[in-house]
Amino acid sequence: MSLIVQKFGGTSVADAEKIRTAARRAIRAQQAGHQVVMVVSAMGKNTDLLVDLASQVCQGGGDPPAREMDMLLSTGEQVSVALMAMAVHDLGAKAVSLTGGQIGIRTDSSHTKARIRSISTERMKKLLDDGNIVIACGFQGIDDDWNITTLGRGGSDTSAVALAAVLGADQCEIYTDVDGVFTTDPRQVAEARKMDRVSHDEMLELASLGAGVMHSRSIEFGKKFNVPIHVKNSAVFTDEPGTVIGPESESADRPVSGAALTKDEARITVRNVPDQPGTSFGIFSRLAAKNVAVDMIVQNVGAGGTADISFTVPEGDLKRALEAVEAAVAELGGGDVSHDSDVAKVSIVGLGMATQSGVADRMFRALAEESINITAITTSDIKVSVLVERPRMTDALRAVHREFELDRPPHERSTFGEPTKSSAPPKVHSAVDVVDRLQQMEELTIHGIELDPTQARVALTDVTDTPGIAAEVFEAVASEGVLVDMIVQSVGEQGHTNLSFTVPQDDLAKATATVKELIDRVGGTVSSTDKIAILTVTGVGIRSHTGVGTRMFQALNAAGINVDMISTSEMRVNVVVDAPQGDAGLKALKQAFADVLES
Repeated sequence: MSLIVQKFGGTSVADAEKIRTAARRAIRAQQAGHQVVMVVSAMGKNTDLLVDLASQVCQGGGDPPAREMDMLLSTGEQVSVALMAMAVHDLGAKAVSLTGGQIGIRTDSSHTKARIRSISTERMKKLLDDGNIVIACGFQGIDDDWNITTLGRGGSDTSAVALAAVLGADQCEIYTDVDGVFTTDPRQVAEARKMDRVSHDEMLELASLGAGVMHSRSIEFGKKFNVPIHVKNSAVFTDEPGTVIGPESESADRPVSGAALTKDEARITVRNVPDQPGTSFGIFSRLAAKNVAVDMIVQNVGAGGTADISFTVPEGDLKRALEAVEAAVAELGGGDVSHDSDVAKVSIVGLGMATQSGVADRMFRALAEESINITAITTSDIKVSVLVERPRMTDALRAVHREFELDRPPHERSTFGEPTKSSAPPKVHSAVDVVDRLQQMEELTIHGIELDPTQARVALTDVTDTPGIAAEVFEAVASEGVLVDMIVQSVGEQGHTNLSFTVPQDDLAKATATVKELIDRVGGTVSSTDKIAILTVTGVGIRSHTGVGTRMFQALNAAGINVDMISTSEMRVNVVVDAPQGDAGLKALKQAFADVLES
């Protein structure tokens, strides 16, 4: 018998009638021959109400104890699951509600943001075999001391996909108040189009895609355990098929699938730090120690023995991040720290980007035509991200959405429908395998550490920092049929910026000559070298595990390897080092990540 996990968010269980509607959906799925596990969030604004009550009780100015907040917030889901079980019984079916602890969801002890360590399946399987619909509390578990813990933001989604993974479910259905996953946030761009299908990789890179339909941690589970996730509208009267998040993209030949806007970013720039091994580690280890999640990292080629490093952090973490960075700079023996909390990140993502040239320059041109200046650029194989001024962020998002015609369905569609046999999650039969998989459920997983010695670098120094410069450079390079890999643009200073990119070594002469022809218009100087190597760490959980960059930079520092360039995304960290140090860097990184590297 097939098994389906259905997750219902707070808006889908906001009142008694919506709870009964959700119960009917589960019963219909059971009557169609499926075993059903429901994961239910707290009703509507219930969690906000509990948080407000806590603040009213704690008037001394300090935060409530994290353990007690977990005890309090977990009650919201307990109310929902009990009411849902009552509704199922009232409609003539069998149901049992379970808390996270009763299911056996074991977590670490990081209250309010716990990570899942293991899930027991015996009780759920017995209840399902007895004909029950199992109704599970999302968002919560217990630690080794039986303390109630909560999983933090997106916790119910994470619970649902995790349960689907360990139960070997045929599908995980996420019911929400939107029709599916959109090409961008429909609240920002009216022309945003619902996609039939989007890949796990694209969805991870587009962590803020659409209306924030799902949190990235749940997508990490989906990719790691190959769980098809079907996002649907919970409304009663709708034939909308929703969106499947799985192994395949919506179109095999389209370069860009979606565009995303990250609003609450703050940018920190460290200038004139020593360009030597250990500099990056000194900065990012301090940030990791304060549990600050770093998003976009940009380091360009150093000059005169110093380098500049820029990165973004959540705006709410800016104060802590600045304290950490200033301490690191003092320890490094020099450097200037500046910041800007009025920036936003705009990104385009698509699997087709990895094999098609001229994608980045189209994005840059679309922004230039709107007179939007690009503050910084970073790329991965399927993503281009730029920093822009926050007042222009919506204009920027609309411009790139329009440029890539994301409002139009792709010419070549992947087959839509129920997941195929090949995309179903692997069935685990060995008890030893089950235990091993569960123990590593939400741990960092690195599935690739690579050395690319075939690339060369072109660097433009002191180019004019105005709208259109990046577009002009990469349009010229694309016109020569050159496929650009990494692009890094530093945060400008006094009207000038540095722009570097990598190309195949065979195309270096062509790319360099093309760029030199532009110098009279864009200013600056051009240099190039084929004596570089790119080291890449790829994995699931890179963004949500704050220590990944630290571990990477520490390993390179210990090996005496200097980092010339850095470029990051949700799933990748790329660094450029001198070519003779490539093999040693690869060895150092493999040793550093040996405990989490997939074989």
